[in-house]
Amino acid sequence: MRALLSVSDKRGIVELAQALTRMGWELVSTGGTADALRKAGLSVTPIERVTGFPEMMDGRVKTLHPKVHGGLLARRGHSGDRAALEQHGIVPIDLVAVNLYPFRATVARPDTTFEQAIEQIDIGGPSMLRSAAKNHADVIVLVDPDDYAPIVGELEAGNVSEERRRALATKVFAHTSAYDAGILEYLTRNEGQLPARLTLALEKRQELRYGENPSQRAALYATDEPGIRDMRQLHGKELSFNNLLDLDAARAAVAPWTGTAGRVACVIIKHTTPCGIALGDRTAAAYARALATDRTSAFGSVIAFTTEVDRATADAMHELFVEVVVAPGYTDDALARFREKKNLRVVTMPLLTERSGLDFKRIQGGFLAQDPPRRAVATDGSGWKVATKRAPTDAEWRDLRFAWAAVGAVKSNAILLALDEAAIGIGAGQMSRVDASFLAVHKARREGHDPRGAVLASDAFFPFPDGVEEAAEAGISAIIQPGGSVNDAAVIATADQHRIAMVLTHMRQFRH
Repeated sequence: MRALLSVSDKRGIVELAQALTRMGWELVSTGGTADALRKAGLSVTPIERVTGFPEMMDGRVKTLHPKVHGGLLARRGHSGDRAALEQHGIVPIDLVAVNLYPFRATVARPDTTFEQAIEQIDIGGPSMLRSAAKNHADVIVLVDPDDYAPIVGELEAGNVSEERRRALATKVFAHTSAYDAGILEYLTRNEGQLPARLTLALEKRQELRYGENPSQRAALYATDEPGIRDMRQLHGKELSFNNLLDLDAARAAVAPWTGTAGRVACVIIKHTTPCGIALGDRTAAAYARALATDRTSAFGSVIAFTTEVDRATADAMHELFVEVVVAPGYTDDALARFREKKNLRVVTMPLLTERSGLDFKRIQGGFLAQDPPRRAVATDGSGWKVATKRAPTDAEWRDLRFAWAAVGAVKSNAILLALDEAAIGIGAGQMSRVDASFLAVHKARREGHDPRGAVLASDAFFPFPDGVEEAAEAGISAIIQPGGSVNDAAVIATADQHRIAMVLTHMRQFRH
């Protein structure tokens, strides 16, 4: 029996080779893999002895040869294939362990040149994998080091089942598809326009109990980009479909304050939109202020922080029913306190600054793709314009910046009232902007907040002055909104009439 071993990721390859050698297999290998096996004291047949050609062109050509692919593709039960093997002196290859050049890791480094990236496009590896996977009935194909030990066990037991062979082949085509998708993404990255064709490479991370409703099957799939694949659950029962949606929304909502010195952000999410969001000097203070936004809606929420959570915060959260808490980390005593609640999921994820890649939304029969939203706080007010006769005070400017960053996480139509860098009322997902304004004021008053002197952020322009009238009646002192309505003049005049300062950002923040 002959095995061909040629891997970039050398985890477990020596142990696999040692096991095969004990079972009497011949080892064929290339380049660095052959060197690693020889250093481990194993006997290796170099690939050039099989092909009769040396590795050439800086390793670009070494396995692209009939004596390799003939050995992989020959059907053992096919008389014509057996005759061709004998005629051309080709030895069958019964097992292939190959993984590919680290293309994605290479291009992720900011100093990688285009020429360096091109050299990480593997040609021989995918070719061998595809040949072996096509002929998986006769060839065991291994692309994942985690499969080495199970296969050794089955070989020692005397048989690798047809189901196992097919599963390994399926993994190969998923792997090569994802690899090609990474190359396509890189080559189209700097074209200055959205690519003509997209390939999504998704890896199933876990089965979920059900989807949005118990009648729907569901699973979690991940891309190679930073995000959900970096999540670590430290406590609690399995995350649900809806938990994961809310968790992602929570990370995005606090992202504008990632790395803000001396200020901690906390967001409380229900149904993918904030019902509370605030800044504080500590996690406990930020949580208390975010909870005060809307205590009624916070029941059964997902809560996110921008920094490590301490015991005081865990104590403060103890009486509220929370589905998930997500943060970069937890002190040991905070985690111990959280673990007293068996149904609370405790999750760590790296902080999110700006999303990378494209943002996708599924529609029947296709996807919509767009650049990701830019949620960073414009601390210098770049591009903003004071449109009214009265300019904001320093305190109003501070709250306007906070409110503009916060409203971008709220479902449209969105209105957010803020005071002292905390939301005090949120109107989300309304069909008209005046209704969103009314709801924000109503919820503020319901929770005991006085909206007089607060600022208001609107994710899109006011189409009519009625939303400003609603704000003026509540005592709002300053408004930030994109502008761009045909009725801007009337809207601004209404703000002037009520001595409301109005800032135009010239940037919309719809979130559908």
